[in-house]
Amino acid sequence: MARNLTEKQQKFLDVLFEEAGGNLVKAKKLAGYADAVTSRQVAEPLADEIAELTKKFIASSATKAAYSMFEIMNNPTDLGNKEKMAAAKDVLDRGGFVKTEKVEVTAASPLFILPQKDNENE
Repeated sequence: MARNLTEKQQKFLDVLFEEAGGNLVKAKKLAGYADAVTSRQVAEPLADEIAELTKKFIASSATKAAYSMFEIMNNPTDLGNKEKMAAAKDVLDRGGFVKTEKVEVTAASPLFILPQKDNENE
């Protein structure tokens, strides 16, 4: 993080994706904020840092998502596979691991069709 954070703000970010499991209220309490301070008051100034940490969290979860897909290939008849596959695909998509589609065009005799000229002098 490029900007200077208070000790409580840093603690909030540290526990948000660990002990608090993403729960803002729990992270606020673990960081030592008073009960009178709302979660929104804590989280809004840290929106950029939370977004960056979320991206990193999703990227680190991509391995587990890929492994889940592999397990489904090995055990295709297990219950809940459809939901697991959808969740794994979503995590991988959001982590930047999107499926790439390639289209290959081949021709035995390549032929280029050019547009008709409007003016014969060209």
